[in-house]
Amino acid sequence: MKVIFAGTPEFARVALERLLQAGFEVPLVLTQPDRPAGRGMKLQASPVKQCALEHGIRIEQPRSLRLDGKYPQEAAAAQQALLEAQADVMVVAAYGLILPQWVLDLPAKGCLNIHGSLLPRWRGAAPIHRAIEAGDAETGITIMHMDIGLDTGDMCLIERLPIDHADTTASLHDKLAELGGRMIVQALELSAGGDLTRTPQPAEGVTYAHKIEKAESWMDWTLPAVELDRRLRAFNPFPGGATQLGSEVIKLWTATAESMAHSAVPGTVLAADAQGVLVACGQGALRLTQLQRAGGKRLAAADFLRGFELAAGAVLTSPENA
Repeated sequence: MKVIFAGTPEFARVALERLLQAGFEVPLVLTQPDRPAGRGMKLQASPVKQCALEHGIRIEQPRSLRLDGKYPQEAAAAQQALLEAQADVMVVAAYGLILPQWVLDLPAKGCLNIHGSLLPRWRGAAPIHRAIEAGDAETGITIMHMDIGLDTGDMCLIERLPIDHADTTASLHDKLAELGGRMIVQALELSAGGDLTRTPQPAEGVTYAHKIEKAESWMDWTLPAVELDRRLRAFNPFPGGATQLGSEVIKLWTATAESMAHSAVPGTVLAADAQGVLVACGQGALRLTQLQRAGGKRLAAADFLRGFELAAGAVLTSPENA
């Protein structure tokens, strides 16, 4: 089968590589426009674009696919490329653009999406982050036949994956990317033989994984330590955690929750040594093990404390409007 691929980040690049390794012909790749990145803010190609370039695949990078939208010329050029590709199916993975109905209707076998959750739980932009933040015991990959709704299409394949107590979004992302790559190959092989079945999503259990906002990084020390531990893992590698000591912002990256009784005001540093910075929470305490000063590097607690005065009794805070 000929496959059009639409995706942008590393999660999608893994799937594209697996399709190419499995021998599928990919005449066209859609990916987001190059974005400024790094200290120099130079334009950088997405991981999917880099993969497509390595394999000599035609690339289109429209800012929109709406023919009646803000960029109609770019949408029309993408439409012409899609027609010329004469593909049987389109595979979509973390593309970042809404597909209008004309795109969904174009391939004979439709558009298949690799979604990083067990649908209908965690529809939307950040399913991996939100599953960790909520304390879910498992997640997985759903291969979905796309419709015009937000992750509402019929399910074709679904496979579960346990969430480890130490998983961050970074580690869980890598596991799900590999799983998604394997499953989309399986789905296309079934589709080629006419054996890919579709099951409507249940009406019960729908949740939405809203986009991660940078403002969510501020730590609310009145919450239980176990919740803050999950948030830090969910927000690693972006946007991390954040707190203040006076006017200085400290970024927080890794921690462990400790169930201990205390009478301290939430945010109070209970201890600061090589084992970490122990901070009182609404319930229990959080031992911070990797921290970062503004403009500095991530450091283990012992190294951080050599260059930053943080002693028991100090009170960590967050902006009032956080």
